[in-house]
Amino acid sequence: MRQIITKLSVALIAASACNVALAQADNKWPTRAITIVGGFPNGSGIDIYARKLGEAITAAWNVPVVVEAKTGAGGNIASDLVARAQPDGYTFLFGTAGTHAINPALYKKLSFDVEKDFTRIAILGDVPNVLLINPTKLPQVKTCADLLKLMRDKPGALNYGSTGNGASTHLAGAQFANAAKVDIAHIPYRGQGPAMTALLGGDVEMFFNQSAPAIASVKGGRTIALAVTSPTRLAALPDVPTVAEACNLPGFVSTTWYGLFGPAKLPADIANKMSAEVVKIVSTPAFKTWLTDTQGITPAADPSPAAFARIHQEDMKKWAEIVKISGAKVD
Repeated sequence: MRQIITKLSVALIAASACNVALAQADNKWPTRAITIVGGFPNGSGIDIYARKLGEAITAAWNVPVVVEAKTGAGGNIASDLVARAQPDGYTFLFGTAGTHAINPALYKKLSFDVEKDFTRIAILGDVPNVLLINPTKLPQVKTCADLLKLMRDKPGALNYGSTGNGASTHLAGAQFANAAKVDIAHIPYRGQGPAMTALLGGDVEMFFNQSAPAIASVKGGRTIALAVTSPTRLAALPDVPTVAEACNLPGFVSTTWYGLFGPAKLPADIANKMSAEVVKIVSTPAFKTWLTDTQGITPAADPSPAAFARIHQEDMKKWAEIVKISGAKVD
């Protein structure tokens, strides 16, 4: 009996020591490189933001943050990878309203559940689109009113490019056409680069591009911005009116968001620590200025996981309606 009790005591001591070691390991997290996975190409607005955020986390914690682009299927490949990752605090997803609010309505079946298979860390800001034209293709168009007149004079004759079927760059155009009661054709491309090339080459007349790359093309003199899809003007493009203003479409807004996710079952202490640091970073005046003045992104009023959950759930309903209006579907 004494021998059994002794063995039991040893086992209990070992288990206790293991629990203490695990607790200490959790307290020390992170001890190695953290990977942030994005579903869109290097150089995209998402990639630029993820790297900026990663640099700030590295400075705060003195651990490397690696940003990896796993492109394809509208961001679903990256989302699937993170949904299946070990919930150990070393793999996160730089997600979007596209990956987590639009895609559930756009795709017949996803290999993951956008709510159950992820842990929300922080919402990272509101992202508008910018209505761009190629000035050499449409030299007679100086304003959105000019563009609308041309559309109405020649129904179905004008095309707009997008970064893919069901992307925010597509749905912004579909919302615009529906609100303005005009007939314009949608031409999807494989990402930001090909879509911009099509605009600059005159293959399409317009492009509702996301703010960061759009700002760069406007300031570089390659395109003209007629309007922004945000509720107010952008600090980065102060002379460019909103669609509501310029196109006489009161109440028109078409924006998406960026957000950081971890896998489901991420330990609460890790999720809370990551969330607290990210919220701290994106709430600093310097980071907010970088967002507004260079990326055209409106910082989140409340970046917390609780606010993120509310916005995410509301947006899934909103985008399901817009996807239905657009007629977009991906098998």
